Amino acid sequence: MQLDIDIEGWPAGEWEALAERAAQAAGEGEPLLANPRLMASLLFTSDAEVHALNREWRGRDKPTNVLSFPMLERDELEGLAPEGPPVMLGDIALAYETCAREAAEKAVPLEHHTAHLIVHGLLHLAGHDHVDSDAQAEQMEALETAILAKLGIPDPYGE
Repeated sequence: MQLDIDIEGWPAGEWEALAERAAQAAGEGEPLLANPRLMASLLFTSDAEVHALNREWRGRDKPTNVLSFPMLERDELEGLAPEGPPVMLGDIALAYETCAREAAEKAVPLEHHTAHLIVHGLLHLAGHDHVDSDAQAEQMEALETAILAKLGIPDPYGE
């Protein structure tokens, strides 16, 4: 998968390299994300920008940590041949202030929490969800945990 990364309003850091590593690990954990034709955009931005996106596209008038906007259905991904022109998988936006606050509350490095949210967003783009049932949530969390382990990041759901 190819990433188009835009960083606005985040402190200096290795965010692009972190995103590339997270996407690579996500492709190892969820084979649909390993298709070389796939492209995804990743916006590192502010709470204000994510708040506006959340209000406009989801009808929720508040910021959130990560938003995902898939452009393909899971069955389209499953049938996508590895050869051919690039195909846009979707967009992800990460809100700095919310991510930083959550990392501090969890007492984890911001880089670990950010990698988790990138993986979480990519799995949403691949058709995974966690809102319809506990079983879906457990499956998605297990996949996230396995992918993050490839990056040396501890289980974000562990006690």
